Amino acid sequence: MPTPAENSSSPTPIKQTKFSFGATSAIMTNLGLIVGLAATAQPQVNIIGGILVIALADNISDSLGIHVHQEAEGLPAREVWISTATNFLTRLFISLSFVGLIVFLPINAAVICCVVWGALLLSLMTYAIARSRGIPPLAGILEHLGIALLVIMASKWVSGLVMAKFGK
Repeated sequence: MPTPAENSSSPTPIKQTKFSFGATSAIMTNLGLIVGLAATAQPQVNIIGGILVIALADNISDSLGIHVHQEAEGLPAREVWISTATNFLTRLFISLSFVGLIVFLPINAAVICCVVWGALLLSLMTYAIARSRGIPPLAGILEHLGIALLVIMASKWVSGLVMAKFGK
């Protein structure tokens, strides 16, 4: 069996796994932030600012973490850089799609649309992964949507605690 270093000269196709981590991270983090900040005094400004900070700072640190992890595993440099760039761009584009909804819709409608959009993206990604593995997708979709619901509920709960303590 060839080692990763021996395969470094052959082109590396971009696989689903290159998108799935970044997409999941962007969906879950942004949904938590959107729902958590929706009740603040200036939700549109707070949410857009929060998403953009996540889309840059957290995204860069996350992509660097993947980069260093894959280097430590001894993967070929080309594959490491493809993973790094794919993770960064996937998270950036998903984050910007949430910003678009917040910018162009009234805040209450935007929050609902963001939750539906995030659930749809997560479901489609889970479906594609399950189909590629040859397993029924419904259980995976329900599992992932359940986890997303936990993130949303926890974010709403924490937001309520913070607003009760520090809000006007």
